[in-house]
Amino acid sequence: MTIIVTGGAGFIGSNFIFHMLKKYPDYRIVCLDKLTYAGNLSTLASVEKNKNFRFVKADICDRQAVYKLFEEEKPDIIVNFAAESHVDRSIENPDIFLQTNILGTATLMDACRKYGIKRYHQVSTDEVYGDLPLDRPDLFFTEQTPLHTSSPYSSSKASADLLVLAYYRTYGLPVTISRCSNNYGPYHFPEKLIPLMIANALNDKPLPVYGKGENVRDWLYVEDHCKAIDLIIHNGKVGEVYNVGGHNEMKNIEIVKLICKELGKPESLITYVADRKGHDMRYAIDPSKIHNDLGWLPETKFADGIKKTIKWYLENREWWETIISGEYRNYYEKMYGNR
Repeated sequence: MTIIVTGGAGFIGSNFIFHMLKKYPDYRIVCLDKLTYAGNLSTLASVEKNKNFRFVKADICDRQAVYKLFEEEKPDIIVNFAAESHVDRSIENPDIFLQTNILGTATLMDACRKYGIKRYHQVSTDEVYGDLPLDRPDLFFTEQTPLHTSSPYSSSKASADLLVLAYYRTYGLPVTISRCSNNYGPYHFPEKLIPLMIANALNDKPLPVYGKGENVRDWLYVEDHCKAIDLIIHNGKVGEVYNVGGHNEMKNIEIVKLICKELGKPESLITYVADRKGHDMRYAIDPSKIHNDLGWLPETKFADGIKKTIKWYLENREWWETIISGEYRNYYEKMYGNR
């Protein structure tokens, strides 16, 4: 079995590669990644000498490069993690999100049609559903929830989802889609909430929290997400969407205070900054379908997962300090310096 994992040098993609190589030692895993700011080749250092692993630097929008790779590898399955994914960046520059997330997805599916595959899997997001009101804790996103996007990022991901389902209906392409809640864990790029707060707290820097920090997210440990995708690509029904969530709803401010407590840092480091434009209030996934159809359940409780995550960042400072010392610092100043 040969699987091409696009965006495999990023956070969730790299964790998925580790999971697959460990669980299926006879599978060939090919990572296709453009190595944008969020792609870090050093993340894959532990597997780069594995005889069943190959890394290819290319853009999923580059049709010639994608077709060449398909001809060389003759893949059975494509798992598409490749995406511009940061909401703030999409507000600053929507164009690259439309290019990568929509046209890149189309390029991959065209290659699948041309060369033939057993499964194309699109890794989407719960953000395509918009948000839920804070005063209705009984409401959850299901696979039937209408798409109702709030940002250029979520709009580009919803567009890609619709395109994937259109390729299934029009061309019979064997596709599946997963929409997951917020992930956390090792190798999370340090502009996202949890790693940003850990890194800043360790350096006694301000902890910037949007608005009052009342926004609620459903958190899932990245390893549990990887196991869900593994199940879907092997056993999921073609043409179906599967929601993946952890039933771990937390307010942003609660997470920041928890990180302060775990690291022994004062809450006085917390700094409230002007809220994000169009900021979604609450995400909450109902994962009943993937549980009932495929038997998946999250295995990691948030209380355990956050401790494991903090421990990883403490033990791998060089990985994230190298990132923060580069382009990320310039972006950080741009986004938070004048708030």
